[in-house]
Amino acid sequence: MNENILFDFDNVGCIGIHLSSSVLYCIINIIGFAAMFLSRTLGRTLFAAAARSRNYATTAAAGGSEGHNPLQEFFEADRSPDDDKPVVYGRSWKASELRLKSWDDLHKLWYVLLKEKNMLMTQRQMLNAQNLRFHNPERIPKVRKSMCRIKQVLTERAIEEPDPRRSAEMKRMINAL
Repeated sequence: MNENILFDFDNVGCIGIHLSSSVLYCIINIIGFAAMFLSRTLGRTLFAAAARSRNYATTAAAGGSEGHNPLQEFFEADRSPDDDKPVVYGRSWKASELRLKSWDDLHKLWYVLLKEKNMLMTQRQMLNAQNLRFHNPERIPKVRKSMCRIKQVLTERAIEEPDPRRSAEMKRMINAL
């Protein structure tokens, strides 16, 4: 091995340490797995800290209050470990309740439910990646049922619409949801 070359890719070795390609492959995988694990476990905390420090710097310069990071909406607010009371979550919306709401209210509720579903799915995926248990898996079906019922109520309204053009436009909008 040449003295000036630190790494010889034909004969994988570095400053007197010779490794076979399979050992090197295993080491690279272990390092990659460790980096992935640390980034997932610590990334959220570090990202939040970096966002806070950036927000403090910008708000101090602007003289305003702390800004809101829209990515935080994908994560549920962390509960204190001291809370012994179990959190009780609500039920899904009934179609009879949704029929009483206006088009705009249903539209707003749809996006609230969509954000909730995205937050729950993100949380579930992060916990699965860390081999941890998702605490409330029954929440996702409740949100999905509510979303399906909103589509059902909107479809009923579109079918009952006397104007065929408006009915077709409403159906297109509903299918786009």
